[in-house]
Amino acid sequence: MARAYEFNWQKPLPAFMQEGAYFDRFEEDPKTLSSLEAMGRLENDLEGRTFCICSGPDLVNLTFTFMVGQDVKVTKNQRDPRLNEILFPFYDSKRAMQIIETYEPDDKLKRKGLMSSDGFCRHLMSDENAPVYQDRLELYQDMELPLAHYFISSSHNTYLTGRQFGGKSSVEMYRQVLLSGCRCVELDCWDGKGEDQEPIITHGKAMCTDIFFKDVIQAIKETAFVTSEYPVILSFENHCSKPQQYKLARYCEDIFGDLLQREPLDGFPMDPGRALPSPRDLKRKILIKNRRLKPEAEQSEFNDHVKNNNPFPVPCLLVDGVDEAHPELKELGESFCTSKPSGGTEKESSRVREMFHRLALSHLRACFCGGFFKVGEANLDVQDLINSYHYVAATTNVHPYLSSIVNYAQAVKFLGFEVAEENNIHHNMSSFNETAGLGLLKTSAIEFVNYNKRQMSRIYPKGGRVDSSNYMPQVFWNAGCQMVALNFQTPDLSMQLNQGKFEYNGSCGYLLKPDFMRRPDRTFDPFSETPVDGVIAATCSVQVISGQFLSDKKIGTYVEVDMYGLPTDTIRKEFRTKMVMNNALNPIYNCEPFVFRKVILPDLAVLRIAVYDDNNKLIGQRILPLDGLQAGYRHISLRNEGNKPLSLPTVFCNIVLKTYVPDGFGAIVDALSDPKRFLSITEKRVDLMKAMGIEECDIVDMLSDSSKGDKKRKVSQAKASVSPRASSELGNNSTSGQPAGPSAVGDAVFLVHQVTVEDLKQMKSYLKLVKKQQRELSALKKKHAKEQLMMQRAHSAQVDNFVTQHHKEKASLEKQREKAIRKAGERRRSCLMMETNMKIEAITTVHKEKVEELVSQQSVEWAGLMSGHGAENLRLREQHVLQQCEALKALLASLQQHHRQQLQLVHNGQGKEIRAKQAKSSMESSKAISQDKSIKNKAERERRVRELNSCNTKKFMEERKRLYMRQSKETEQLQTAQHEQLDALGKYMEQCSADMLLTWTHGSSSSTGGNASVCS
Repeated sequence: MARAYEFNWQKPLPAFMQEGAYFDRFEEDPKTLSSLEAMGRLENDLEGRTFCICSGPDLVNLTFTFMVGQDVKVTKNQRDPRLNEILFPFYDSKRAMQIIETYEPDDKLKRKGLMSSDGFCRHLMSDENAPVYQDRLELYQDMELPLAHYFISSSHNTYLTGRQFGGKSSVEMYRQVLLSGCRCVELDCWDGKGEDQEPIITHGKAMCTDIFFKDVIQAIKETAFVTSEYPVILSFENHCSKPQQYKLARYCEDIFGDLLQREPLDGFPMDPGRALPSPRDLKRKILIKNRRLKPEAEQSEFNDHVKNNNPFPVPCLLVDGVDEAHPELKELGESFCTSKPSGGTEKESSRVREMFHRLALSHLRACFCGGFFKVGEANLDVQDLINSYHYVAATTNVHPYLSSIVNYAQAVKFLGFEVAEENNIHHNMSSFNETAGLGLLKTSAIEFVNYNKRQMSRIYPKGGRVDSSNYMPQVFWNAGCQMVALNFQTPDLSMQLNQGKFEYNGSCGYLLKPDFMRRPDRTFDPFSETPVDGVIAATCSVQVISGQFLSDKKIGTYVEVDMYGLPTDTIRKEFRTKMVMNNALNPIYNCEPFVFRKVILPDLAVLRIAVYDDNNKLIGQRILPLDGLQAGYRHISLRNEGNKPLSLPTVFCNIVLKTYVPDGFGAIVDALSDPKRFLSITEKRVDLMKAMGIEECDIVDMLSDSSKGDKKRKVSQAKASVSPRASSELGNNSTSGQPAGPSAVGDAVFLVHQVTVEDLKQMKSYLKLVKKQQRELSALKKKHAKEQLMMQRAHSAQVDNFVTQHHKEKASLEKQREKAIRKAGERRRSCLMMETNMKIEAITTVHKEKVEELVSQQSVEWAGLMSGHGAENLRLREQHVLQQCEALKALLASLQQHHRQQLQLVHNGQGKEIRAKQAKSSMESSKAISQDKSIKNKAERERRVRELNSCNTKKFMEERKRLYMRQSKETEQLQTAQHEQLDALGKYMEQCSADMLLTWTHGSSSSTGGNASVCS
């Protein structure tokens, strides 16, 4: 890479031909003229046109790839169209002259303000025209956020130079890895052998060579902060006994000195809920990742250690516990050690170690001297050795001195996302092998992302990768995993992606995660197929035009262009150019553009451009982050498989970046970007009428027939109310097997029917009941009148009998008096008259008493009769009221049920119609994709269909959700109205019963009194 260019955002991409600057030296090269003639163009055709000459590989004998177009501005293609023209203005003539002054070698042309093809070639090959914004190569990200908010370049089994089984360990690997920008290295620590008992680093019991721990620490100190000043994390896989662990801690303290972060920083205590410090806070500091004792246990053991002067015996190395670094290696077989000591003595442990080392040395001697296996060959004996391997878990019995220097990277066993969230301890971190990590992504992807927002996680290769191959790191970056550890000794595709990704931000080994992967209030699904909220999807197009100095051999070459990001953004092994045979010096591919149509998350996506020979061997490659990619014609310098810059090989490409626009929205986006070009039909008609001389004031806004029809239809629907009889008839029709079809009710606007008690009283069944009750009441009245008449007659007869008898007795006494008077003389006449009158008065008095007694008796009988009639009448009235109430309830329930059925019918019709509409839309869209001749790739067609299905599913779900919400609201409105109707009916029934009882009570008392008075 050439010198870094100071990028200024206020200076967009080159546009020096915009103001009229031009090339005029094309005639000096006959190849240019011959190329023009081959295209059927003449030299005179270039007059008044923009002529951009892009150089080929040979700067001495140039071959040209050119484009000729009328009134073409280079800035249109050399600029990202998503940039704002005000904030990022186009180049002006002053800037064009600066470019000419910088890159044009001919002084005469400089004075004329012209640029030759040589000068233009220099400009295209300069850092100013690099494919990535030059500021991205510098440290440009915010480094003051917690450690968990960064991707951290990490290494697995850093000490190995080759295979995981039987490989060679080297201290130099730590130097090379740290110098490449890696910030997390792994140290597998074991007890040393021999008299010195120095701790060693090796791949335990995998027949790998050993290196001293102190040599590794010294190498780390020398190279930790050469490339980057940001913190280095040492991931300890600790298999040492306690005395050896004490040595580990002492070596770290003595060699690292002030570089070692022994204690927590003042502003970042290790308390639950407290965030981790930032990389800037930990500048030039080394962190130890290891298990740590609980504070009380650590203090207690440390005090014992100081008091007893290190009395720890050497325990058995095979300590029970789950290792968070390599638990999966247990799958490699257990035939070597069939029994595991559970706590033997030092003598037994030494015997086991010596036996194993003798066997390991014999195997190594046989492997490397006698030839069990060679590099690149798989032998059955090697496989037997691998199967006989027994992995030993890291110890959980940590020395307190080593525990005391562990702070912000405390390794803990992973107990689940819920437990981690509940504990909320940010400095706790867990390690997962790739299979366990993929399993968590499969079952709890969103929870994994949320976990990585708070605390760190480390991913490492599974134990089956004995050849030190690497897994695909992108899937774990998508989940926000900070330390995605890879085998740096294997320069495969995964390692190229890792090195290419961490090449940016000053190669400091830390990359800031996107905003939605840091904020706790945002939810992100790493398997999302739809754009993330707040992130604008992009469309990327790459046209590979030519290659330069790809190889000094006469071989065929081709170029592959891949995209890596989210699963829906990843496209690999699909886009490749044609094979250009026997020309690796300046091959011309000039292929059709490779279009990555929809990149929903450009922040995580990277573009890989790789060149292969005719034997499919990699010649060079380049990893370009999409969020820092520059649009336009770019020369892309290549890297080798280890991501080291190649001096000459480049690929000339045309890169186009645009905002992704879904199908069907292109016209809308164009209208928004340039509204003047997309006037409405009415505005165009107004303009045409103005052109004919008609004034705009003479044009009156009128509603079209369709608008009037829609308005009338809406008004009629708003005023429509179904009467009870019509509703009843509709209910009868619907129950008779003639429901309204979806087409009839699909567009219907549901209105709540207002049903009152008076409406219910007008219904036929209720009127029939009322007439029946009236007949029953009339019959009862007739019966009561007859009984009353009979009692009145009986009472009258009794009174008449008393009066007749009284009259007879009075008449008899008067006759006797007459006779007595005639027989008697004058003297006796007055006496007889007086005596007779006294008898008559006595009889009359007795008669009156009897009459009064009879009347009283008759009044009682009459009152009893009237009371019985009143009670019977009241019972009948109550029965009638109850019947009326039940009838009204039944009618209201039936009517409401009919309304609910009618509404459900409307809703079913709407649902059926929207499903039919969605099915038709999906079929038409799929048919359009299948008939689209521009899609020539089967994978692209399948991806488009999958994208379309996903888009349609989301759109249909939104439509159904809106329909469901609208239908729920209508149902709720209907239920509310029906509850109000029931309440109104209940109040009416109560009031009716009370009024009836009160009226009947007053009527009965007045009727009783009136009859009594009549009788008297």
